[in-house]
Amino acid sequence: MNEQPHRTGTTSPIDGTGQGTSAPNPAVQGDAQGLDVAEVEKLRAQFGYNELEETKRNPLLQLLTYFWGPIPWMIEAAAVLSAVVQHWADFGVISVLLVTNAVVGFWEEHQAGNAIAALSKKLAVRARVLRGGAWTILAARELVPGDRIRLRLGDIVPADARMLDGQEPVQVDQSALTGESLPVERASGQDVYSGSIVKRGEADALVTRIGQHTYFGRTAGLVNQTQKRSHFQEAVLRIGRFLILLAVGLVALIVITALARGDSMATTLQFALVLTVAGIPVAMPTVLSVTMAVGSKFLARRGAVVSRLSAVEELAGMDLLCSDKTGTLTRNELTVGEPLPVGAASKQEILQAAGWASRADDQDAIDTAVLAAAGQAQLQSSQGRVVHFVPFDPVNKRTEATVQVGDGRPFDVAKGAAQSILALAKATQAESKQVLDAVEGFAKRGFRALAVARSEADGRWRVLGVLPLFDPPRQDSAETLRQAARMGIAVKMVTGDQQAIAREIAGELGMGSNILRAESLPRSGEVANRAQQQAIEKADGFSEVVPEHKYRIIEALQARGHITGMTGDGVNDAPALKRADTGIAVAGATDAARAAADIVLMTPGLSVIIDAVQESRRIFRRMTSYATYRIAETIRILLFMSVSILVFNFYPMTAVMVVLLALLNDGAILSIAYDRTHGSETPEAWNMREVLGIASVLGIFGVAESFLLFYAGKTWLHLDPAMLQTLIYLKLSVAGHLTIFVTRTKGPFWSSRPATSVLAAVMGTQAAATLIAVYGVFMTPIGWTLAAAVWAYALVGFVAEDGAKLLAHRVLKHLRGGGKGVSGTLLGHRNLPPTDHVPSVSAG
Repeated sequence: MNEQPHRTGTTSPIDGTGQGTSAPNPAVQGDAQGLDVAEVEKLRAQFGYNELEETKRNPLLQLLTYFWGPIPWMIEAAAVLSAVVQHWADFGVISVLLVTNAVVGFWEEHQAGNAIAALSKKLAVRARVLRGGAWTILAARELVPGDRIRLRLGDIVPADARMLDGQEPVQVDQSALTGESLPVERASGQDVYSGSIVKRGEADALVTRIGQHTYFGRTAGLVNQTQKRSHFQEAVLRIGRFLILLAVGLVALIVITALARGDSMATTLQFALVLTVAGIPVAMPTVLSVTMAVGSKFLARRGAVVSRLSAVEELAGMDLLCSDKTGTLTRNELTVGEPLPVGAASKQEILQAAGWASRADDQDAIDTAVLAAAGQAQLQSSQGRVVHFVPFDPVNKRTEATVQVGDGRPFDVAKGAAQSILALAKATQAESKQVLDAVEGFAKRGFRALAVARSEADGRWRVLGVLPLFDPPRQDSAETLRQAARMGIAVKMVTGDQQAIAREIAGELGMGSNILRAESLPRSGEVANRAQQQAIEKADGFSEVVPEHKYRIIEALQARGHITGMTGDGVNDAPALKRADTGIAVAGATDAARAAADIVLMTPGLSVIIDAVQESRRIFRRMTSYATYRIAETIRILLFMSVSILVFNFYPMTAVMVVLLALLNDGAILSIAYDRTHGSETPEAWNMREVLGIASVLGIFGVAESFLLFYAGKTWLHLDPAMLQTLIYLKLSVAGHLTIFVTRTKGPFWSSRPATSVLAAVMGTQAAATLIAVYGVFMTPIGWTLAAAVWAYALVGFVAEDGAKLLAHRVLKHLRGGGKGVSGTLLGHRNLPPTDHVPSVSAG
């Protein structure tokens, strides 16, 4: 580290870059007068203000990005083509859909908020600073490296600082930064971090790092640099590319053929427009977004608020959840365990003495836990009166109290570090061994231990016993983990606590004992190599980690092909929450964690995550149903029309018919967002081989149906071309909407009853389509007899089509080995190697 002394005769550990260490450094002193104005200005010019930089995007440019990409390009091309041939109604409809898609996407991203802004709000607002020989209170942003600050009980540390030489130790709560569940002691020469809270003591410290360079600021930087594209976005692009290539290829073939035949350019452009409108999934992003939005409202009612819509889809595919320990798997509150008596003392006597040696007014975590335990044992200090109390002294490391019980003689009680209590009581060798062995045994289990003693009538002290302290698991954690396992989700613990504590909690929750320490993880700035990735994947949990470790853990698991979730509540969790496919901020999370997360839990406990996963899997089924339907319909219309034009030189529908077909289909299909579905028992994934395979079978089946009706109408019924077009329009409309009842289930269509809203929407649009065909609105009328015949034909075809779907599913299941293991997916990286701890994942 490049030390920069700022005044003669002092030693400063500052460099302002965040490369400091917490190793003791007794030479840290600071100037008795503090910095003067000139020095402050010089340092501020070098290091800037003590605040986090916030990256702001131009809202207009952000909105314009939603008009850029394969699907927007083709929609825009269709709009331009409509204007060229002066089909202004088509131009208006397409333009409205284009703008709607962009606005919905922009608003979704805008609502997610800015994680850096929330992190900035967590910085201390004011600080006590020594400037020019006088103590003053300034805004925390005014601090510069080299400032001497004073930290008191309850203060939020305003910048990274190093304790000055000769200061009494203080205890700071840095759980929101490092994940450690217990306050830590900081003595002379050691670092205290920006954003941590002083829980006991008072001391002066020298500011070493500010703003972006603090431990806190580097956490914010990780959040800011994290960008991710969801699997939902990948799926939409993949489906869009497939449909676009299909449409463009067929349109190009028709244009070439039409020009070779000598057809007019106007006619060629008109039907190029028809096929473009029919083939481009104009409404697909909107329908899928509405489906997720409706599902997110349901989740909100269950206590899970979605801040990024695509997180709903990610949650359905999550196969691995990294859970923060403190406050997530545990209650984040100290609890007294079973006391261990020494000699003839009883457990009640130990609790009673410890309760008297505690004071609620100090709001100390240890005292609060001891008093709660004493109260539960009905041993409140009301049985005796504390006439004198000596608070915790970091030198002798204990608290003491003088107690008066009735009219009896006062006596003293004490609780504190084992060595301190043993020295106070002048314990025998046997007593010392018993106490120290107990403390060591508790430490191996991850417990902190306190010794308790009281004075006798002769003034001599007697050791009563040992009290273990630990942060217990939440009551619902074990059951939640079991439910997650049944749903194919592996859970890994991630904590800043020591390995022994992590193993103890993991053992109680049945999570396994393979806990990796931070030293096994990638170092700062490194990316996990293959061996580290495999070790991370096989681990049951991780201990002693810092924010960047959490980030790298998620990164490594994603590199192994996992769809990851991360739960957390502190500032330290924000980067990993942002990096994970689904970041989940639990109830009571900090603003920074909430802003970085995709889903925010509003009710305590993890059980709501299970509800959210189940609902997200139902939402995913609705989306895959629609995607399969939309691809099948595109194939059906494009292929049928293309073959009709190329082979029979017959245009089976007019441009108006195609527009009506598209409007009625996409308008009614929005009801799929409210459909009744059953979620998978295993993590979901965009299995494009299955989606495209089933859609292709249904599409080709529909093409065969249409040509059979075309042949019957032309050969047997001898319909003129105009009536034949109307007949085909009604068939495509009716059969198309019946297809949604085929794609919404993997079993027979009657295996799951559709929602009333879906039935009503389909019946409503098809009633409109039938009336249009019967009475000839924008087309030649065909009358009720032909309309009834089309309905009967479509219903028979619907039953046959469902049989074709069932056969296709059986064939696909056989091709992928009976459905075992991981199905092929959209992104091609979910084929996970088998491990002892990662469940086999199926696309369901």
